[in-house]
Amino acid sequence: MIFEVTGGKRLKGDIIPQGAKNEALQIICAVLLTNEKVTIGNIPEIVDIIKLIDLLKDLGVKVEKSGHEEYTFQADDVNVDYLVSPEFKKKGGNLRGSIMIVGPLLARYGKGYMPKPGGDKIGRRRVDTHFLGFESLGAQFNYDDENEFFKVEAKRLKGAYMLLDEASVTGTANIVMAAVLAEGTTTIYNAACEPYLQQLCSMLNRMGAKISGIGSNLLTIEGVEKLGGTTHRLLPDMIEIGSFIGLAAMTQSEITIKNVSFNNLGVIPGIFQRLGIKMELKGDDLYIPAQDHYEIDTYIDGSILTVSDAPWPGFTPDLISIVLVTAIQARGNVLIHQKMFESRLFFVDKLIDMGAKIILSDPHRAVVMGLDRKNQLRAIQMASPDIRAGVSLLIAAMSAKGKSTIFNINQIDRGYQHIDTRLNAIGAEIVRK
Repeated sequence: MIFEVTGGKRLKGDIIPQGAKNEALQIICAVLLTNEKVTIGNIPEIVDIIKLIDLLKDLGVKVEKSGHEEYTFQADDVNVDYLVSPEFKKKGGNLRGSIMIVGPLLARYGKGYMPKPGGDKIGRRRVDTHFLGFESLGAQFNYDDENEFFKVEAKRLKGAYMLLDEASVTGTANIVMAAVLAEGTTTIYNAACEPYLQQLCSMLNRMGAKISGIGSNLLTIEGVEKLGGTTHRLLPDMIEIGSFIGLAAMTQSEITIKNVSFNNLGVIPGIFQRLGIKMELKGDDLYIPAQDHYEIDTYIDGSILTVSDAPWPGFTPDLISIVLVTAIQARGNVLIHQKMFESRLFFVDKLIDMGAKIILSDPHRAVVMGLDRKNQLRAIQMASPDIRAGVSLLIAAMSAKGKSTIFNINQIDRGYQHIDTRLNAIGAEIVRK
């Protein structure tokens, strides 16, 4: 599948962000912790989520589509033997988010297996934090090198104090889901504290868990015997909201992003404002006016602005690619520092081919020298290496002169729901072939 993108179109209108992909991956795995029904709303219909739901069905979870973007799950007859099947190895290995079934399965059934995960080609993504946490809770860890299979087993998990080696979001989520059914009290220091993890902890508490410290990097979990059912609604996707802000600036478009849950966006709006992008909060809608020019801020002493990623409440790494592409048509310069993944900036060669002025300093840093609209990007053929780079290339193509072709758009579909249809509805010209 490819996108043919005719650039130079100014968009105008309202767009509704999808439910949060990264929250959905955690929340959907949490249904394995109870034999009662759990209903989840605002689930985005994207490839990674559909794959995860299919994986749960294969495990024996009963899944019903109970409404628009709403599903009901009941894990009252889970087939744990499926974890050692060749089919699971193939399906689980193709979906990075499926690692988060390990914590719930370990807690409830005493074992959790996982093939070595795949996913984006953005560099090494360690899973050590997950398994070190499970070991702290008393699980035995084994890696089958020949079959590339992770295994953790425990008769009964026991609460423990742990200092996470990094504030991993998925690692924290996995350990929390394991600890809620452990015997005794678990204390997790250096825990991730982003809104999606807060959502998970609040949902687990509604199911009967006892988690305190939500929103901080110190979580305390008193283990309980069992959890019950609940209803949960996902937050809007902050990465998609940030993508739409950047898209509006690059294409000189006037867009209203609806129902953004502004209080959960953290520093995201402020970072885009430092690039010179104007925005106005109207209720819980974010209005982005059309701008002919936007100017990158500098530090007080006049030195070049640096945008870098950091654990929450710092700037999310998933928007680094979007900020980089948005800076191309700004006035001024910015240093982009991607700390977490060493291969995430390697898509900039495509942007340079389009006419962007970017110096890739090393695998982690790039300097963008804004064109200030003096030159329009030119259309080219390109391929999407990962989800976020794919949308960054789409934004570049929508701002370019002529017709661009983007290959490997299945990467974009993994994270963005019907992105072509939704953007075309407000004036884009994207053809899926």
